[in-house]
Amino acid sequence: MAAQEKISPVRLEESISKNVSIDMSTANDVSLAKQAAHDERNLSVMDALRRHPQAVMWSVLVSSAIIMEGYDIVLMPSFFAQSAFSKKYGDYRPGSDDYQVSASWQAGLNNAVSVGTIIGAFANGYFTHKFGYRKTLLVSLASIVAFIFLTFFAPNLPVLLVGELLCGIPWGVFATMAPAYASEVCPMALRGYLTVYVNLCWALGQLISAGVQSGFSSNTTQWAYRIPFAIQWVWPIPLFLVLYFAPESPWHLVRAGKYDEAQKSVIRLSSSIQRASARQTVAMMIHTNNLEKDIDAGTSYWDCFKGIDRRRTEIVCMVFAAQPFCGSAMAGTPTYFFVQAGLSNTISFKMSVGGLGIASVGTIISWKLLHSVGRRTLYLWGLGGLTAVLWIVGIVSAAAKNSVAGNYTQAVMMLLWLLVYYLTVGPICYAIISETSSTRLRNKSVCLSRITYYIAQIICNVVNPYMLNPTAGDWKGKTGFVWGGCAFFFFIWTFFRLPEMKGRSFEELDLLFAMKVKTRDFAKCKVDAYSAELVAQVTELEKERPLETVYHEEDAKHLG
Repeated sequence: MAAQEKISPVRLEESISKNVSIDMSTANDVSLAKQAAHDERNLSVMDALRRHPQAVMWSVLVSSAIIMEGYDIVLMPSFFAQSAFSKKYGDYRPGSDDYQVSASWQAGLNNAVSVGTIIGAFANGYFTHKFGYRKTLLVSLASIVAFIFLTFFAPNLPVLLVGELLCGIPWGVFATMAPAYASEVCPMALRGYLTVYVNLCWALGQLISAGVQSGFSSNTTQWAYRIPFAIQWVWPIPLFLVLYFAPESPWHLVRAGKYDEAQKSVIRLSSSIQRASARQTVAMMIHTNNLEKDIDAGTSYWDCFKGIDRRRTEIVCMVFAAQPFCGSAMAGTPTYFFVQAGLSNTISFKMSVGGLGIASVGTIISWKLLHSVGRRTLYLWGLGGLTAVLWIVGIVSAAAKNSVAGNYTQAVMMLLWLLVYYLTVGPICYAIISETSSTRLRNKSVCLSRITYYIAQIICNVVNPYMLNPTAGDWKGKTGFVWGGCAFFFFIWTFFRLPEMKGRSFEELDLLFAMKVKTRDFAKCKVDAYSAELVAQVTELEKERPLETVYHEEDAKHLG
């Protein structure tokens, strides 16, 4: 953003420095905000990188905490296929002369993490609103260091379950904080890339976990599972030392009325050529915050389900719920599936490493697709592709029985599932949930979406072991029929309910949702967030009555 000192009134500068409310109704203040919005919209990706390198750096560092959760997601399901872990915590099966952790304990251990992350995600919505991103993150990093001791020294399954539950609490904080922080510190040109980077951190964590597991797959001592647990200490300590110096989100500071601190935060997140426009950027944030207060002043969890925010909450929750239901319970942690499909432990671990490497590459490629294709299209056709892959796995399993060719075909299809998922549904979800909610409700909206994901994950983690486990359903690849059907359901929902939000500012999205623009008209509807007439009409009608007719009255004026 170029500096516009000639339009920077002294009154605005004094208002910011004295930390008092700025009246954005005046022409000068609106002009400042409008200029900042115009400059941000016209930033190319390369210009944004040059002007906001610190924002990229801090966003990447905060998101790196997600690697820990991605690491553990693969860790525990992979342990179920490890002989040393099964011998320590499992039951002996005389018929097959081996040890196996029962389906009920598998579900319990997987769901303990999910329950913990639900608690952490819900708490994060309150703590971040009250204390900010930085303090909440530092406390979570300190707590995870202590909780890892329980999993490392766990003498039995109940203690291990408690350890996983407690570890899940800070992981829930990391998972919900990272996309919200990235969307608030980065300009529009980088927002999609940095929120999608969260998914790359997941993939990297899973890849590291699979690599560690593969390295210990032939180890039959207790260190085959204790060392992988201990490796989790590698992340939180150095991250704590670095993130202690992280700037607070300027959007959070604006919501708290701390405009002078917000300006300082913007300066810390910008390069020298961008810092002259810090006052304009803060003015834009204040304008957006005031607009949202005029439309809907609430900031509680309950407000996410009221008025126009109900539709936005539906979108973020359904988009995240689709992830476990579209097959990730079976294919997202593929080692156990490969073993149950008939492949050896060694081959299963190696194929998992390869598959998660594919996942990392897929996420990187998705950055290009995100910019050129858009959110809705990628998400929709990603679900269509996952549906097809899962049904093919089910058909092959039913037709080929336990043949070697059939087993390898299913394994290859699972690798294809990983590629499609990490090109589309996996990473694009983070861009969608970070952009859909209003800025005042963003953290709570992201927390609700993630809680919905964890609830869906609990359901899938209960059902999936009983379908795959040889001591229960023993369905093997035929499980693909179930998850393929679920993926198809979300494909239908996406077609009718998910709008395209690529290239929209937060203010424009506020107005589009307030005007109740139809899903398939989002991409072509033109709105001016700084049109006093339009904003006044929308805010007044929202206060007086449901906005059932606003879009139809305005579409001739605003549709291109």
